[in-house]
Amino acid sequence: MTDTGELTYRRVHDAPPELLFDCMTTPAHLTRFWGPTGTTTPLDGIVVDLRPGGAFETTMVNDSDGSTYTMRAVYVEVERPHRLVWVEAESHGGMRTTVTFTALRDGRTEVVTHQTNVPAAFRSAAARAGFQTSLDRFAAYLKILDEGGTT
Repeated sequence: MTDTGELTYRRVHDAPPELLFDCMTTPAHLTRFWGPTGTTTPLDGIVVDLRPGGAFETTMVNDSDGSTYTMRAVYVEVERPHRLVWVEAESHGGMRTTVTFTALRDGRTEVVTHQTNVPAAFRSAAARAGFQTSLDRFAAYLKILDEGGTT
């Protein structure tokens, strides 16, 4: 039996759900923030076939040693701008990630990332801290967009 569990991350961003959804599903945006601090995700290492049954793949490159990590998933649900669900079949039988985008009354959006069937290695303190840095990178990228930066 494989040891799996659940993780939930919540963030509130000063941006509409449509922009956040588009950032999470457009390679030109993803290349700017995807992955934890210390990695890059080159544009040619991103596949987004945005439909149920479509591929979602990213290849992150470790900035210090050049090693790579490829995440391969299949979209299960695509409901712009409210919900994205993908399953990583290679990850111990199918780690499922559900991202919901909820508009708040003040123009901000709450983003909840809920993962189920999460392997123990992904639940370690170091892995969770790495995931938090990827959320920080996303927030910083949104700030650049808000200030009129280029994509």
